[in-house]
Amino acid sequence: MLKVRPRLKELMKEKGITQAVLSEMTGIPQPSISRFDRNIQHLDWHVFSIAKALGVSVEDLFEIEE
Repeated sequence: MLKVRPRLKELMKEKGITQAVLSEMTGIPQPSISRFDRNIQHLDWHVFSIAKALGVSVEDLFEIEE
């Protein structure tokens, strides 16, 4: 079974941005970004919008453990 964990906090730190800034970049409400980061909710359009805004692939948003 795969274990999937968001890497959003790490990626934002690398890029030097906050959830508030990412919210402005993507149009995703900050509470939704927080839910994504806490592995509570991953709406498909959020995943693609965040990846595009950060300049990474969708796969890069997650750490996948087998």
